[in-house]
Amino acid sequence: MDTVLKALAEPRRREILRLIWSEELPASQIAARFEDITRSAVSQHLGVLRGAELIIERRDGTRRLYRANHAEMAKLRSFLDGFWVDSLDRLKELAEAAERTAPNSHRTSTTPAASERAGTTERTQPWPN
Repeated sequence: MDTVLKALAEPRRREILRLIWSEELPASQIAARFEDITRSAVSQHLGVLRGAELIIERRDGTRRLYRANHAEMAKLRSFLDGFWVDSLDRLKELAEAAERTAPNSHRTSTTPAASERAGTTERTQPWPN
């Protein structure tokens, strides 16, 4: 996974992936989209992406055609989603533990006089909806 994340750290590589996400393109067309770098530099970026298995290369005669490797990108997404799910599960556990140890700590009460002035009764929500 480190290789994949390192490959995606470079903005031009991410742009290359966007270009070939839904269509297969030859290296020459990919390079033509980048005015600020050489064709050789684009080839090096393609090599890094290929090494990380983020793109698939297909030969058609003398041309090399590139497309995004959706299966590998799905693995990356699953890996990253795990961080969110684990974090949310842990946050839920912490919140439930805090609620069990201090069940009334999230309620705020107002004095009867303050309630009458505000035209409300006891507030039971810690924050507005």
